[in-house]
Amino acid sequence: MQSLISVDEATHAVHAQSRTRTIESMALADAVGRVLADEVMAERAHPPFDRVTMDGIATRWRPVMPALLRVIGAQTAGGYGQALTDADTCIEVASGALLPEGCDCVIPIEQLVRSAQGYALASSASPSRGQFIHRQGADCPADAVVLDAGIRIGAPQMAVLAANGVATVNAVRLPTIAIVATGEALLDVAAPLQPARIRRCSDLAMMAALRAAGFSEVTVQPLSEDPDVLGANLSRLLQGHDVLVLSGGVTLGQRDYLPTTLESLGVRCIFQGVAQQPGRAMWFGIGPAGQRVFALPGNPFSSLVCTARYVRPALLSSLGLGIVACEQVRLAAAVPAHTLAQFVAVRLRRDPNGDVLAQPVPPRSNADVTTLAATDGFVEVPAGLACEVGHALPLYRW
Repeated sequence: MQSLISVDEATHAVHAQSRTRTIESMALADAVGRVLADEVMAERAHPPFDRVTMDGIATRWRPVMPALLRVIGAQTAGGYGQALTDADTCIEVASGALLPEGCDCVIPIEQLVRSAQGYALASSASPSRGQFIHRQGADCPADAVVLDAGIRIGAPQMAVLAANGVATVNAVRLPTIAIVATGEALLDVAAPLQPARIRRCSDLAMMAALRAAGFSEVTVQPLSEDPDVLGANLSRLLQGHDVLVLSGGVTLGQRDYLPTTLESLGVRCIFQGVAQQPGRAMWFGIGPAGQRVFALPGNPFSSLVCTARYVRPALLSSLGLGIVACEQVRLAAAVPAHTLAQFVAVRLRRDPNGDVLAQPVPPRSNADVTTLAATDGFVEVPAGLACEVGHALPLYRW
């Protein structure tokens, strides 16, 4: 029997096989979730001018303020050209407006009393020089690096890009991924029911996991196990995709043709078999053009575990995001030791103190999708380790 490698060895082997990243340009609005290829410099200082931060008046501060400040103009956000000409005057301003020339103090409207002659300070007002003024360059100076290459573009990053005039974004190209389901016992989702056959679901579940992680270039392709046509179809998919994720056909049964078929197409086996439960039969290889090929057991629990534990992290890392650290959760129930590393499905809940606990919810079988749907992910239990209540373990969310 072929020896099994450890989970750590499998993780290292998967992450060690990376391809040269290619870059593509796109409109800013299309860059959500993409990985930035270049660092971004500030277009100018931020804020680009002394900015008013409260609705009210702008004036010149002095230790003893005048009893009445006469209004000589108004400056709204986006407006300019107002200037203070007399210390006993003021200019009405709106939040976000450029601070009028000659002013060094903003007094909010809540601290003022308006009359026909102008503004008087309310008894509670105690203005100071520089108050409610966001000084030019306080956030960042001109030409500062505001975004590093290799970050994922979310809402805050989108705001920075837009604020600095980046209308076209250079991003790392997403890999093209084909998810392949094999098995003559599998029915299409919309097909009529048949005796002794089940609907295919592992491939669609894996597609959902990858698309939810931002990989939009994912297709699902069911294939026949017939060895006469399997090789031709896999060859076609290899030529058109960066990544193949196969579900089913990788155990040691007589009709599991995938490993030998893949190797006949020039896919070099990196490993087959990992000391883990579920997913022990996992196979990983590299195609003739550097394509990454993951062949996973066909049952839903194993497929989803291997996708979340190996496939998704490896693809994220290949974009330049690095290996994302797992969050740690504490067990709400004990887990006995096993000779293999265990991936235990869990449901998260909070204890009375507000701490997050992971309640083991093992499926009735590796095909039990109903139970999996009620879980949040799984924890990884090292081989040979018995875990008591409260033991901290890494969590992988679906």
